[in-house]
Amino acid sequence: MTLPTTDSFVSNFELAGKLGSEPLWLRKHREQAFSQFSQTGFPTTNDEEWRTTSVEPIATTSFQPASENNGYKIEKQELESLSLGTPDEKRLVFINGFFAPKLSSLENLPSGLILKNLAEALRSEPDLVEKYLFRQTDEKAPFTALNAAFVKDGAFVFIPKGQTVISPIHLLFISTVDGTVTVSHPRNLIIAEEGSQATIVESYWGRGKYFTNAVTEIVVGDNASLDHIKIQTESEEAFHIATIQSQQGRASRFSSHSTSFGGRLARNDINSVLAAEGSECALNGLYMAGLHQQIDNHTTVDHAQPNSISRELYKGILSGEATGVFNGKIIVRQDAQKTDASQTNKNLLLSKEALINTKPQLEIFANDVKCRHGATIGQLDENAIFYLRSRGLGEKEARSFLTYAFASEMFNSLKITPLKRRLERLVQTRLEGPMS
Repeated sequence: MTLPTTDSFVSNFELAGKLGSEPLWLRKHREQAFSQFSQTGFPTTNDEEWRTTSVEPIATTSFQPASENNGYKIEKQELESLSLGTPDEKRLVFINGFFAPKLSSLENLPSGLILKNLAEALRSEPDLVEKYLFRQTDEKAPFTALNAAFVKDGAFVFIPKGQTVISPIHLLFISTVDGTVTVSHPRNLIIAEEGSQATIVESYWGRGKYFTNAVTEIVVGDNASLDHIKIQTESEEAFHIATIQSQQGRASRFSSHSTSFGGRLARNDINSVLAAEGSECALNGLYMAGLHQQIDNHTTVDHAQPNSISRELYKGILSGEATGVFNGKIIVRQDAQKTDASQTNKNLLLSKEALINTKPQLEIFANDVKCRHGATIGQLDENAIFYLRSRGLGEKEARSFLTYAFASEMFNSLKITPLKRRLERLVQTRLEGPMS
């Protein structure tokens, strides 16, 4: 049994507005997606993929489409605190799901690189958008279908064949409310052609109670290399549901670094398909939840062809009455011989009330593979705390030090030094703040 589709989504569909000039193919896809969502409704805990997560707070809230002109003015200092801190940052900024050109930084783009909002790309690059948009994701999934039905804008990134983009590309999504509980549906499309290299940072931040339902499609061409970093620092009242879907070509490399700190309820679905021989994938994640938060991470690595490699490490830090979920799946198809895959989930519980549901999975249909997975759940080592206290640290400082050390490993592979420092500060702030 599913929760009924909320009246607000049904009544707002025809009033949702159009994405650019909206060609016929897009309108048809919208209608199909909304029909799919109307038939299935919101997932419930009877659904295996959602059995540990109730979305009733989302399903029973009358969200209204976010307004493009809500009068929000972001201060310069506030914008700087959300930036990457690199000297030549290329940045697309969205307020409540709508492109904010005055806050974006698109000067001196390398030749051939296309970096613009999706609505504009639909007008200027219609064939390219049609070729890739909606092609990577499972459009029958409830929240993905909802995103497709209501999408208005998002980021469009096209990296041409053989190009190396040195400066990181920042996709910044800011949500605010003006007395109305709102929802936005960003849709991002990232295409890295053959032999290209780039780093994409996708970050979310906001104030008040709202719902962000985001989908990012990533295509990594043959011999291309793409690093994708996601930073989720939504408000404590917000809901955040997101899907990241990557498709990899021959001898390509894709890495995902996901950090989740905010949201009353937050869920990340990260799915990577190694669709050609010799591809490599790395999925890394850190989630920190306190008070009554729930943060979910669901990952799937699909080895479809031979001689591919995947590495996955997710860490969780939970305190107060927080709940964490990790559901990681590695699939090795029958033709994917010589696959080498590993998956690890480690969790640190800082209170007796904190809860973690972890479920690492292997589905192997080939016979010449190296696959391993594991999960750990524990508390801080009392012997280590005693040692630090014997060296002059107080108990609170010792616990904070050990917890920070547990988390900081996740940032070691980041190549953007200012971003690495910012994430380290976020961890410290969370440890000093109201996580209990």
